[in-house]
Parts: sequence; structure tokens; C-alpha cells
Amino acid sequence: MSEVKEFSGLNLYKGIRGIAVKLLNRIDRTDAYLDKMLEIELKNSNLHPKDKALLFEIVHGVIRWLGRIDWILTGFYKGQFSKCIPNVKNAMRVALYQILFLDKVPEFAAVNEAVEFVKKLQGEKSANLTNAVLRNIIRNKEGIRYPNKEDDKINFLSAYYSHPSWLVKRWVKRFGEDFTEDLLIANNQKPTLSLRINKLKTTREDFLELLKKVKLRYTHSKFHDEFVRLNNLTNIQDWEYFGKGYFSIQDESTGLSCKLLDVKAGMKVLDLCAAPGGKTGMLADLMKNEGEIIALDKYASRLKVLKKNLDRLGVTNVNMVEVDAMEYEPDGELFDRILVDAPCSGLGTITKKPDIKWKRDMGELRKLADLQYRLLTKASTLLKKDGILVYSTCTIEPDENYEVIERFLKDNSLEFELQPAEDTFHKNLIDDKKCIQSLPNIHKIDGSFAAKLVKIK
Repeated sequence: MSEVKEFSGLNLYKGIRGIAVKLLNRIDRTDAYLDKMLEIELKNSNLHPKDKALLFEIVHGVIRWLGRIDWILTGFYKGQFSKCIPNVKNAMRVALYQILFLDKVPEFAAVNEAVEFVKKLQGEKSANLTNAVLRNIIRNKEGIRYPNKEDDKINFLSAYYSHPSWLVKRWVKRFGEDFTEDLLIANNQKPTLSLRINKLKTTREDFLELLKKVKLRYTHSKFHDEFVRLNNLTNIQDWEYFGKGYFSIQDESTGLSCKLLDVKAGMKVLDLCAAPGGKTGMLADLMKNEGEIIALDKYASRLKVLKKNLDRLGVTNVNMVEVDAMEYEPDGELFDRILVDAPCSGLGTITKKPDIKWKRDMGELRKLADLQYRLLTKASTLLKKDGILVYSTCTIEPDENYEVIERFLKDNSLEFELQPAEDTFHKNLIDDKKCIQSLPNIHKIDGSFAAKLVKIK
């Protein structure tokens, strides 16, 4: 009994690889999102910063390359790998990710750690199986076979580039094989870190000097003066100037819809789906903290996060309202500008959120499109004549993007018209419908969409 007690509970999941297996087990059996689980784990752990970085690398890496990893393990595992004990399955995944993708970890060390971990949790038999499978893969690493690229293009792309086959098939039909392959490659890149300079607290010039002083190398954004991209991932939230609100961490794509909205100081603006507040903060910055932004969310917990972010940034012109957007009724006059940053599949953010691709399916896209249409329709009733409404998402799927706009315009052709986004942005960001469409493989930022609607009567 004492032995069982000693080996019970989560204390077994010690060290970087143990914690990685614990997190991967949770992802397998729940709907929890990787970034939230990892954030909580890193915040509550006593790991050294370098170990935290390695844990992030391993967990993100396994999920990013899960399709390829599981393809290989399925080929070498005797029996059904999908039914393998979770601790064993994820220990092998963690070890194989290190063997395939991390040069600094010797192959024998990755195998030995996995074997010892499995032995401790599942016993000698499972440990021997783990050892046999992983060593067999190492011996045959150069001869691993994938589906034939010429005869079975979809399954090859799916297995080799680690994306669900339904999504690969969909993209090949829409974009063609070569473009889709480029898109899959882009999605599998390690994420970059972009910062938006908060002009409510500093200037662009002063902030760039601060970066230089602490030897943080950066690249200027191609799309915005107030964004920079750090050349290396770093724990930037520990820097004192993050706490002081000099910048926020957000992808460059988030700035596109904010600028398309064309806000001015003194306006009355509605952010219909505001939390966690990256776009809300940028709108306040563009408005110089003058005028009013009403920020809606139906969950108090999300508004709490929003308030914390806005307070840090020194934003004072936002009033938060806890309400379901579909039930919101404004006090007083209608709005000059409305941003509908709609809930979406997030399939433009796979680089940063690799678990997104495994969580989505066609049925969900259809449900989301209906919700998006209803939110857009609701927002349209809250806008002044000659006011501007921007509909935006962080997905590249037409069902959630232009098809929502097309349906809305068909039903509201006498009241609204689409204003070409090319009046505001470079033509390489504009699609054939004259809306903004960024793509990871073309623009090297998250995939996003934004359409500008003007209320004409």
C-alpha cells in the first residue's frame, strides 16, 4: 500500500518531460486549449526559465507535429497505437519529437528518459515496449515511409505536414497543391513574437531605444509603424516595461481591422466581442484615449482579464459591459464605429495555436458561420447613418469570412455597402472581393480577414 501511495497523484509527473506528458494527457481527454493549460503550468511551476522554454518547445512541438509523429508510431507499434495507454502514448510522442526535431537532445537520452518514466508509472512490460518501439524507429529513421506523394497527395500532405486530412483536402481544392503545401509549411513554423507599441505610454522612437538597451533584436513590421517583431522568442512579460504598459503582445494581423475601422478621437465606438482586449487597447490608442469605447463580453472572468490589460496600458476611455452581445441595447445614441471581431475557428492562427487544427471540423465551421451572421446583423442595428462597421476574424475560411458578408449584404443591400479596403492598405493584403485577407505563407503573419461596411441610410 505504501508503494501505491508513493506513486499516486501528479507528483510522478516531475521534470520537463513528465510535465509535458501530463499536459498532453489532459489535451487528449479534454477540450482544454494548449496555450491556457501551458500558461497556468508555467506560472505555477518553479522551473528555471530555460526549462520553461524547453517545456513550451516540447509540448507545442508534439502538438504541431502530432500527425507525423503518430503516423510513424502507428507504423512501428504492434497493435493499435490509438488505443495505447495515455502515459505510454504521450511518453513515446515526447521522445520521438525530441529524436526528430531537437538536435541538442541525444537520441539515447530521449529514449532512456521515456523508458524510465513509463517504468515508474506503468511497469516493466510497458517500459520494454516503449524501448523497443523507439529504438526500432531510430534504427530505421532514414527509411521511414509516408503515403506516396504522387498517388495519394492528400494523405501524404496530411501525414508529412501534420494537418487533418479534411482540412488539407479543402485547401487543395481551393488553393491548389503547391500553395497548400506552402501554407502547411508556414503553419508549422515556430511562432514569432510581435509587440504593439502603446503610444499612450511612450513613443515609437523611445521604445525602440529601450529594446536596443536590453539587446532585444527586432524587425520592423511591413504593415504598421507601431508593431515590431522580435527576432527571438523571449519571456518578454518579465520585462519591467511590459508591466508599465509600454507595449502589448499581439500579432500584426490584429492591427489590420483596427485601422480599417478608421476611428477618430472623440467618437463613440462599440467593440462587440472585446475580450481579451488586444484590439480594444489599440482602438483606444488610435483614439488618443478620447471619446468612448463600449466593450462587451458575456463572461465576467473575461472582462476581468480585459480590465487588467487595459489598466496596464493606461486606457481610460473604455466602459465594459457584461452582456450577451445579442441582447445588448445601448444607452443613448447609436455608434459612429463598430468592430465585430467575431468568434471563429481560429484556423489562421495555427502557427501560434497548433492544437486548433485538431479541434475543428466542418460541422463547427457551419455553426460558427451562423453565429457570425447573427452577430453582424445585431451590430448593424446599433450603427449610425454614415457610420462604419468592420467585421473581422482570425481565420482563412470563406464560410466564416466573405460568405458571411455576402449573405449580410444580400439581406441589407439598401442600408449597407462594402467599402474597398484597398483605400487603406497595400494591395497585396486585399483579396478579389476587396476585403483584407492575410495568409501565413504570403504575409508571414497570422491568417485574418476584415471587411469594411458603411451604413448608407
